[in-house]
Amino acid sequence: MEAIRQGAAAELWQSLVREACARCGQTLDEAQESYLVFVLLRHQRDGHLLARTQALEWLDAQLRVGSARADALRDVGDRCLLIAGLFPALAQRRRVSVDYFIDLGRGAYQGVADSGRSGYAELFAQLADSYHHLVAALRGIRGERFTDAWTLHGARRVH
Repeated sequence: MEAIRQGAAAELWQSLVREACARCGQTLDEAQESYLVFVLLRHQRDGHLLARTQALEWLDAQLRVGSARADALRDVGDRCLLIAGLFPALAQRRRVSVDYFIDLGRGAYQGVADSGRSGYAELFAQLADSYHHLVAALRGIRGERFTDAWTLHGARRVH
């Protein structure tokens, strides 16, 4: 029975992601779409998502080594992605911009890529590069369009 519920949930999230991308004009490749669905599934029951302080979680990840560090950074990147895309009002309540969560999340994914863990490095480098597209897809699920200078011009930000 659990497999049916998981399969149904995965199909629902995948359908929502695809519809949102079509609505907001975003194109995600198969790896990006699959990872975004994975993130949504993995965190759909996370009752503490909005209570965590992502900067502290990022600092904690920096103290870890090896796969524990990569996993902790992945979690920070995932949660920042969900906050920036699905809960942007949290940024305002915390008196930071949505870009704060985007930059922190992109940096966390880049940290996973830089860890050189086989199989992860390339995927997370791609996810870091396409972070704004992933946020835009999540905003599409909310029925909003996410546009900033980065998505309007289709270029990477210069820091």
